Amino acid sequence: MQTSMFAFATDLADEGVEAVLDNVHGRAGLDEVTLGVAYHDARDIFPHNPVRTVRYLEGGAVFFRPGNERYEGLRLQPHPSALARTGDPLGELCEAAEHRGMGVNAWMVFLHNDRLGFDHPECATQNALGDRYLTDLCPANPDVRAYVRALASDVAGYGVSNIFAESLHFHGLGHGYHHERYFEDIGSVGAFMLGLCFCEYCLEAAGRAGVDAAAVHRAVREDLRRRLDNGAPEGDSGEITRELVESFAGEKVLAYSDAREQTVNSLADEVSVAAGKTLVAFLDLSGAEKGFATGKPEGGATVEIGWRIGVDAASLSTVCDRLVVAGYAADPSRLAFDLDAYQERIPDVSKLGLLLRPMPPDCRSAENLAAKVDLARGRGFERLDFYHYGFCRLNALDWVRRSLSGA
Repeated sequence: MQTSMFAFATDLADEGVEAVLDNVHGRAGLDEVTLGVAYHDARDIFPHNPVRTVRYLEGGAVFFRPGNERYEGLRLQPHPSALARTGDPLGELCEAAEHRGMGVNAWMVFLHNDRLGFDHPECATQNALGDRYLTDLCPANPDVRAYVRALASDVAGYGVSNIFAESLHFHGLGHGYHHERYFEDIGSVGAFMLGLCFCEYCLEAAGRAGVDAAAVHRAVREDLRRRLDNGAPEGDSGEITRELVESFAGEKVLAYSDAREQTVNSLADEVSVAAGKTLVAFLDLSGAEKGFATGKPEGGATVEIGWRIGVDAASLSTVCDRLVVAGYAADPSRLAFDLDAYQERIPDVSKLGLLLRPMPPDCRSAENLAAKVDLARGRGFERLDFYHYGFCRLNALDWVRRSLSGA
């Protein structure tokens, strides 16, 4: 089983590359480091960081030296971080890891990028009312797709073992920007519809899939206006489901939503081709959607909500080398429930990976983590990854080692 720990370039810069590798390999017993090489804005607490306990991450930036020739003529250009302007975090990690016989993976947040969205609003998603969501690049936009291919090819040139592709799909209304506020109730279906993209390229893609995109656009726009004027209709509340969408918005809106899966699948396929010999692992964050804040996902299996953002796990596993499940659950039995559902759709376990958090809210003991690692091992998972070096206490590394050793 291949194992890795996710980390930021700032972790390496603040603690020193060798110190981090000592901890990841020597203390936690892991084979690889998975470095965030393209990331978004954030403010985080880092328990063992010797420089800053609270840090604002440099958003919309890349943490490697871009090969400028790859982006020649492209509308979107990578923004090197401060660390990449004075050095090469990915290159330095690859060199140090090779000396220890360790592997390096690249963790890439592709489309959740407010820097590029604000600079190029024409490349961002657009709701039915004509507003652009500047935090999210549209996966149907050809300029975005060209940039994504170039970025993947560029990083693959470093010789990394895997590209972990995050945010390679559509996004909903929530979790887009800082201090989001919407007080009037437009209902669960209203919020879902307000998160759909109706840019020209998404309308074209839906049309190619046989959907009357113009009619859907018109119906959604009119429905949203009614909701904004009068509030949500009675009964439109709770977790968004396909049945709820169909009952309030109709089959055509569902068909428009489903057409997005082809857009996401084809983009993931293009990333896999651009990456060449580097393996591409699609990060399915449906588990994070349900369990990120509390570690207590509820309701149906996490794989069942991928349709909300254009993610069809089974199809993606055929165009990518692996689909990684975000196992963000405190209860091992809940994790087993979710893994059962993934394996029903993707029977070939070699196409699945698992991402665990060895820290709260998912994990508060070595025994809890060991139970989840045993689940993965018992199912024959070939890849197991842990999130995140800078966010956890150092004693979590001891839990990781104990869980892997079976102690």
